[in-house]
Amino acid sequence: MQASTLSAPASKVRRRTGRIISGLAVFFLVFDAVIKFFIIPPVVETFAKLGYPIGLAIPIGVVLLVCVLIYVIPQTSVLGAILLTGYLGGAVATHVRVGDPLFSHILFPTYVGALIWGGLFLREDRLRSLLPFRSSNAA
Repeated sequence: MQASTLSAPASKVRRRTGRIISGLAVFFLVFDAVIKFFIIPPVVETFAKLGYPIGLAIPIGVVLLVCVLIYVIPQTSVLGAILLTGYLGGAVATHVRVGDPLFSHILFPTYVGALIWGGLFLREDRLRSLLPFRSSNAA
């Protein structure tokens, strides 16, 4: 590999920024998973609107929590990001299927996915070495 394609180790500021961005996504996803365990009226209404039986709320919450747990463990964070991308892709497909609004519902899981991968990219040297961005003056 040429030296120009290797990325420099993450600075403390870059890692901290990555952790904050990842933390925002994790906070939202954990909140989303936990409310599924309590079967509160908004969860019941949402599942009915999306066409899913309410009996799937807890299993879906468990799947989401497991994926988030895999994401927050540094050694398995890339696998967790891949799993969460699949989970969020299912959410996009569900919202498309029921005809929800584009920016507020259909694309919201995409925004969360961007936070997941953006935060991981900033804090993970190995990922940056796989996806190097070159400066405009690079040969």
